[in-house]
Amino acid sequence: MANYPDIDGKTPRRSPESLSALKNRVVPYLQEIWLTDYKRRTPRHEIVAINLEGYSYLFDVAASHLIAAWTISNGPVAHERDRGRMRGHPLTAEPGYHRGHVIPHQLGGLCDINLVDQRGTLNIGDFRRLEKLAVATPGALYFTYWQYTSMRGDIPVAVDQGLLVPGQPADIVTHAN
Repeated sequence: MANYPDIDGKTPRRSPESLSALKNRVVPYLQEIWLTDYKRRTPRHEIVAINLEGYSYLFDVAASHLIAAWTISNGPVAHERDRGRMRGHPLTAEPGYHRGHVIPHQLGGLCDINLVDQRGTLNIGDFRRLEKLAVATPGALYFTYWQYTSMRGDIPVAVDQGLLVPGQPADIVTHAN
């Protein structure tokens, strides 16, 4: 797990400026933590930042690793899941893994870059609590930070999943993958 020592101090109180504070103060803080931790684990990297319709990603092109993803919740998004596109996304892990969304489908998470090899029991188990809470909490910042080791290659070994709701303590959980 990455260390988030000042996260509660960075998370704004509930106010009209909350959204701006999340984007301009909290997201850069999180990016610095994730990139420092990832670069320590992965000395050879080529990291790009990608923003797709309000969904943001850090991706290591050299290793083909999704590093982190985040968005501000707008509540539930009604759109059809592209099952054919999901089936076409490579699944590199051993049996028992799913093509898991890093930003939940109900929050508007797309396919392609938004999918990682995720233990099935995690994908349909513990991961759901914060996903559902993010969907139910417009204005909250939802994120995932994926950790890798050279022994597991393209399969993340763990994920920090977080929900930052203005005016509340941070809810960050580390899951083994």
